[in-house]
Amino acid sequence: MAVQVGDILEGKVTGIKPFGAFVALPDGKNGLVHISEVSYEFVQDIAAVLEEGQTVQVKVLSIAPDGKIALSIKRTQPAPERGARPAGGARPPRPPKKDAPPRVWQPKPAAPKGDLTFEDMMARYKTQSEEKIADLRRVTESHRGSYSRRRG
Repeated sequence: MAVQVGDILEGKVTGIKPFGAFVALPDGKNGLVHISEVSYEFVQDIAAVLEEGQTVQVKVLSIAPDGKIALSIKRTQPAPERGARPAGGARPPRPPKKDAPPRVWQPKPAAPKGDLTFEDMMARYKTQSEEKIADLRRVTESHRGSYSRRRG
């Protein structure tokens, strides 16, 4: 019986390493169950979950051209149910507000120079400063690579 991708087989754990467990399959071949394919829960130490000589049910994930077989234990079990969120973790869309016109961005009307409050002057100063710093960073970062060579 040849092992094929998608087959679910029983095998015996023959070795445990920090990255996974080696499993002997019925046809005499060996495969590897990576630590991420042992359980749906996070597994820090695979030796705490599996032990040598244990019989496990595995699913064949892939067979490489060089004969290496990738196996999974967790894919033979049903996936745990998630919370109330839909698949992908996205939130449900908000219902549209009734009787509200669509919001469109409008620029803040510029105040004349003589009528600026202290808060307005500080906001203008902060905006101008951030723009100047961004321009300075852009110029200096583009020149950093040219000074890396030493002249000798």
